[in-house]
Amino acid sequence: MQLNGQSVSRETQDRLEHFVALFSKWSKAINLAAPSTLADAWQRHVADSAQVFQLNPGPKRWVDMGSGGGFPGVITAIFLAELGDGWVHLIESNNKKASFLRLALRETGARGSVHSVRIEDGPAIIPSCEAISARALADLDKLCDFAEPWMLRNENNRAFFHKGRDYAAEIAKARGRWHFDLLEHRSVVERDSVILEIFNLQRLV
Repeated sequence: MQLNGQSVSRETQDRLEHFVALFSKWSKAINLAAPSTLADAWQRHVADSAQVFQLNPGPKRWVDMGSGGGFPGVITAIFLAELGDGWVHLIESNNKKASFLRLALRETGARGSVHSVRIEDGPAIIPSCEAISARALADLDKLCDFAEPWMLRNENNRAFFHKGRDYAAEIAKARGRWHFDLLEHRSVVERDSVILEIFNLQRLV
């Protein structure tokens, strides 16, 4: 199987397909994603989320902030299952969504755990990580606030944030409070969207 032009093993494909089935079932009961996106969940959510691991592969320790319906956190954790190493700490304060995420990780055999706490409380229970992700959570300035504690603890840490067409304005606003190095990765799934890779984050004010 090909996903975003990269080969995916049969085992990983099976895990992804099982996750999509769970996501579709639970979405009927709780709001995991915008209803308009559910019919094309594979492309709109799975393929889009897979880009994060594909940009930063390997058995790393991740923090996924505001995991919601599991994108990209569960998708990353499924890819890590094939490696047999690495881990994703999924932070989701909504108890119903956290319950879904725990079920999804358990049933797919993905390498991750769920922390049902506010993101601001995450650094106290997750000491360190090597990569951070977030999708459809907040503007870049706020994401930098959330990510800063982990970025300070590991100077090699990198954050990967999905952003839509207004990303340039978010970058300009964030640079008023933060210094950071930036790589812009054009989405191969969503036109006018990017994944912003942030590193060397430092607060200015």
